[in-house]
Amino acid sequence: MATQTVSAEPVSLDPSRRARLAEFWYYFSENRGAVIGLAVFLILVALAILAPVIAPHAPNAQYRDAVLLPPFWAEGGRAAYALGTDAVGRDMLSRLLYGARFSLFIGIVVTTLALTGGIVVGVIAGYVGGWIDTAIMRVMDIILAFPSLLLALVLVAVLGPGLTNAMIAIALVLQPHFVRLTRAAVMSEKNREYVVAARVAGAGPMRLMFRTILPNCMAPLIVQATLSFSNAILDAAALGFLGMGAQPPTPEWGTMLAEAREFILRAWWVVTFPGLAILITVLAINLMGDGLRDALDPKLKRS
Repeated sequence: MATQTVSAEPVSLDPSRRARLAEFWYYFSENRGAVIGLAVFLILVALAILAPVIAPHAPNAQYRDAVLLPPFWAEGGRAAYALGTDAVGRDMLSRLLYGARFSLFIGIVVTTLALTGGIVVGVIAGYVGGWIDTAIMRVMDIILAFPSLLLALVLVAVLGPGLTNAMIAIALVLQPHFVRLTRAAVMSEKNREYVVAARVAGAGPMRLMFRTILPNCMAPLIVQATLSFSNAILDAAALGFLGMGAQPPTPEWGTMLAEAREFILRAWWVVTFPGLAILITVLAINLMGDGLRDALDPKLKRS
């Protein structure tokens, strides 16, 4: 009996998708700042993941014989503590590396919560319209009327100080931006021909909202998510600095700044390095956001 052999062909990427990815990278890479921001961000992610491996000391280990040591290149510094130590003898480099984990975790969780909630509420407001849309948008306007950090402080004061409550508060504060963007995009898409055709074909409201319309509204939401990522890190650091976010001895950058306030004049490194970490991270993410805007916004694409 003759046997048939079936040749297994390698699965290749859809040519149209490959072309879209190539076009995206072309416009993204034209922005040199965005490429630099992406490289710095990837380095930060690698450092955060490998913190337990590359950190020279445990983040909360205290060395009583090495209190407020300067960085190794300054007079009195030691090679064992490359960036110096803080007021209770903890290694600054180790705490900064572990702090990257907390900051990136905060950004991911807050952005995910704000993006998910904002998309759901915004799609409903934009598609349904009427009094539901009016009620939702008035609530969003009330939230936006308050300074974001002040509102986050009030929410954390109600919920109680802590990293989890701080992330919830920041997500609620950032959510109106996603709601407004989603609503505007849905309102501009819901009467287009492909939506009408899907409705005529029998698609229900849930399918129309989340399977037909939403995928075509994601470009501005991705850009906003990138910018909200950096805002989340900044707001979490601010809450930590004010004592309402992550609590000591957590190696979170804002909390490290709060603990170092009284040593600004005589131990510059305990304030400078956490501040630089926040600055570099936020700047890198914002540069990436600019590149994503250039690559995803068709109005900015040059022929």
